[in-house]
Amino acid sequence: MTDQAVDPDGAEQAAHPVSEDRFLGRTRELKELRADIERAGLDTLSGRKAPRARVLLIAGRPGSGRTRLAEEFVRQVADRYPDGVLRARLSEPAGTPVPVEQAARDLLGALGLPAPAGAAEEDLTAALRAALADRRTLLLLDDAAGADQVDALLPETPDCLVVAVSQGPLTGISDVRPCTLGGLDTKSALQLLTGHTGSVRITVDPRSAESLVEACQGHPAALVLAGGWLAARPKVAVSDLAKRLHAGPEESADAGPLSRVFRLVYDQLPGPAARMLRLLCLAPAGLADPHTASALAGCSVDAARTTLDDLVALGLLRAVDSPLPQYEVPGCLHPLLRALAESQERPAELQLARARMLERTVRLLQSCRAITETDSPQAREKLNGMPPALRFPNPRAAADWLRIRRPALLASARLAVADGELDTLARRLMSQLVRALAAHVGTQAAAPDLYGVHNLVLDVAERRGLPREKAAALLNLGDLDAQTGRTRDALVRYRAALDAGREANDPYATGRAMESVGGAYQELGDHDRAADWFGRALAERLARGERPEAARLYGRIGTAHTYAGRYGEALRNWRAALAGYRRSGDVAASARALSEIARVQEYAGRPEESLRTCQEAVEWARRAEDARLQAALQLRLADTLDRLGDPAAARLHRAAAERMLGEEPPEDDSEPEQAANACEIRTASSED
Repeated sequence: MTDQAVDPDGAEQAAHPVSEDRFLGRTRELKELRADIERAGLDTLSGRKAPRARVLLIAGRPGSGRTRLAEEFVRQVADRYPDGVLRARLSEPAGTPVPVEQAARDLLGALGLPAPAGAAEEDLTAALRAALADRRTLLLLDDAAGADQVDALLPETPDCLVVAVSQGPLTGISDVRPCTLGGLDTKSALQLLTGHTGSVRITVDPRSAESLVEACQGHPAALVLAGGWLAARPKVAVSDLAKRLHAGPEESADAGPLSRVFRLVYDQLPGPAARMLRLLCLAPAGLADPHTASALAGCSVDAARTTLDDLVALGLLRAVDSPLPQYEVPGCLHPLLRALAESQERPAELQLARARMLERTVRLLQSCRAITETDSPQAREKLNGMPPALRFPNPRAAADWLRIRRPALLASARLAVADGELDTLARRLMSQLVRALAAHVGTQAAAPDLYGVHNLVLDVAERRGLPREKAAALLNLGDLDAQTGRTRDALVRYRAALDAGREANDPYATGRAMESVGGAYQELGDHDRAADWFGRALAERLARGERPEAARLYGRIGTAHTYAGRYGEALRNWRAALAGYRRSGDVAASARALSEIARVQEYAGRPEESLRTCQEAVEWARRAEDARLQAALQLRLADTLDRLGDPAAARLHRAAAERMLGEEPPEDDSEPEQAANACEIRTASSED
């Protein structure tokens, strides 16, 4: 918040500090809510055990203080629930319902439990209910759009309590305890005003203060705006504002108190501040930072920061508790801002503002990723060519920005795709978002977010008829499905990617799709089809002269034959792989190929050959300076020597392996899966 506020005559006066943490009034409502916890439910009265958690509903219009009341109630009763409090917001500020799948994923994350990427809503909600079954937890579900959202997240245990905040009733959920909010009582409303204006102006003219409360109908959000307006004008009497509200234009007589106070405050904003405020209805997820506001309004970042702080002082925005400056558009003001933007801005201007915001976000994501590539001269040159306002001082600052802005960035992608008229910018945004998440978070940790982004890429590719991008999105989605055990779903994705790759005449996409189809069949245990599809991919690689990739595919074919027990075919393919690796000079891959040949020879009942091959593999691993592979091979030598009746030599090799690994236990190298893991590549190329 800025230290200065400007009065109507231009004189600068110190603004009064406002306590954000002080809770006022609602004594009766809090007492009723506490009593509702103890009150017997309908199931208890009928002699049945309550099957699910009790639901307490706090209902009220946006801006009525319903969330603040819920938070205060949760604070007062939290000690009854030793397993903690979980929170989820079920609507965005614009009123868009949050998918139940996303809410369940966030709640599981708060519990420290996994939520696989792409998991179905039913699976996630079932996992959440199972996690809460033996806990005594309090759930605060804020801004619920309907009963379906709340019902899907209800714990199936009476030991939990759910506090839901909504605008209306939750019809369909049995035994809901509603608490409907009206305005604040006069005493509490006056205290709220005093927090903004100071006590003097309220004390010297209590009747005018009460008249102002009456004009605002005790509505907390309206009172906050009125208090902010008065705080910015220390020479204006409270009676002046009360008279203005009571004597408003006839067309505002039917408007609510919040709308009337907001319009009065808005009409007296400077032109640039008013325009920035109404354009903030375009901010994704209702979250803005100085860069977002700067892009929307077409001003400098410093000017945007100053204006945003001034709007916070007036109660028109809320500052988010964050290491970086971030602001939230109150949900109660969002419809009013949207109506102003649509009435005072031409559609082309709104679209231009969206485009500027997306372009700024793309450039920030480029900078966020580039700061991690300081070893690359091209990346350094590109980073130095960016304006100073877009650069991050170090990778840690970029990672913090990405973490804090993550909800807004994901919302930007969703909104850009839903818009349908900015698909080029949307594609660039999603491409940079995927790369930034991979650079700072890692593909595994960011998998749930990446799954959603790749689905959006698929939507745009199908809408615009872009088969190459469609193939890339399907391959990425298939990889994520495969990683989370949905192998049959992955197989469907890979086959569709193959069709799209052929349509685009993209050899990379078709080759990778064929290989991925083979990997899916191998995971499903259909080794004949796996070998067939790996063979098709091999033919493509050989036709293009891609020898290293062909060598890797020979290894995958050999692995499939090993699984199927066709050891002769497996040996022929692994020897072809070894020849390819040696021609390309890949010492480490040659050592691994020799290791697999030794394994197959052992399975085929040829221990003497396996011993000689394994000794050769040890030598190649030593040349490759791969200590872990050397240790694994030493253990395999020991096992082979045991079977050949030489326990003394076996002990020597085991001791050598232990020296190489130190205290770290060696990886289990006794199953043929190692062959697949050694050669299988599932990540997309940078072109995706």
